[in-house]
Amino acid sequence: MTSALDAAVQERAARAFDEFEAMPLPNEKDEDWRYVELDLDLADYGLADAPGSALDPHPIEGMLGTLAARAVNVDGHTTSVEGGNRVEVKAGLGSTSPTGPALSDRFAALHDAFAFDGVIVSAQTRAQPDGVVLIDLQSVTEGALALPRISIVAGEQSAVSVVVLQRSPGGVGSLVIPAFEVTAGAAARVAVTVIQEWGDDTIAIANHRMASGRDGSLFLAEAGFGGRYSRLRLAVDLVGAGADAKIVGAYFGDGAQTLDYRYFIRHAALSTTSEMFLKGAVADDARSVFSGLIRIEKEGQKSNAHQTNRNLVLSDGAQAHSVPNLEILADDVRCGHGSAVGPLDEEQRYYLQSRGLDRDRADRLQVKGFFEEAILRFPHRGLDARLRDTALTKYAGVMG
Repeated sequence: MTSALDAAVQERAARAFDEFEAMPLPNEKDEDWRYVELDLDLADYGLADAPGSALDPHPIEGMLGTLAARAVNVDGHTTSVEGGNRVEVKAGLGSTSPTGPALSDRFAALHDAFAFDGVIVSAQTRAQPDGVVLIDLQSVTEGALALPRISIVAGEQSAVSVVVLQRSPGGVGSLVIPAFEVTAGAAARVAVTVIQEWGDDTIAIANHRMASGRDGSLFLAEAGFGGRYSRLRLAVDLVGAGADAKIVGAYFGDGAQTLDYRYFIRHAALSTTSEMFLKGAVADDARSVFSGLIRIEKEGQKSNAHQTNRNLVLSDGAQAHSVPNLEILADDVRCGHGSAVGPLDEEQRYYLQSRGLDRDRADRLQVKGFFEEAILRFPHRGLDARLRDTALTKYAGVMG
């Protein structure tokens, strides 16, 4: 179902190719890649001429209730699109601006230069689809480079909810560079939930952008459990007065995984609000990185912004890095941030053991309670059990 690229997309790709050729691979000396040693040779991967065999339907499909539409993208090729209840869903890259977004690094340039297919979701003015749009992004072929792009445009006063499943089989060494481009019009509401279950040999480097107009609302929730190295770079622009953004995350790294989150929210209009709330755990030799920046421009008077990142370190060899930042150019704002990295709480363990639990059960209950605060902020209650069970299964595997 790969679509022909229109002139605007081709122009954008040509510009990105020039930048790709000129850019080096990023390294940990770059501030945006701090704490990460990227062991990657792009020559090991290539675009798949045809998609591999799609995976069986995922259990979460039965947890979401009514689906407004469903799309599947395999190895960068959109292979099927079904439904479209009060929302238009189709394959392709769309008529994207020829300039495109600013390219943050060589991987972003690689995506823009070579992406050829994706999924476009469009909600017209005042449209409110019944149910969720499910997009299943799969990487199934060894050595494949997949570049799926998801474009979501919500017209004025519309509301759309999209769930993106990202997955690959264990043992498949592939490179996935997805990009989401999300725009909420005036008083529109867009919720995007990402369930990241890449296989243990998959490298994923995501670069997403979201923007909201006047009184618009953006919501991104991401559950990060898979991948050898999984990175999510998110840039949110609140450019309309009264715009709002909520970012929620829950992640668990084990083995030698690296889970890397770089979030940037820019308040560029009056009375905008934002909240980041992420909780994660690392064990074995895994590493997590969170770098969050809230920037409030001079035009962002009366903005209200906060970011929170809390991390459990469950093994001596694991590492968690948390770096919240604020840049405030306005003088009438409310901002704050909180960050914590540490082991399970000894006092909570003692309290639970004093109530008759053994140490293993006490610690498991702590881990469950730690993630619950984040999971309950996700927009789809039907996914709660899946997220909870995945986190606790990883914890049980680590503890033996």
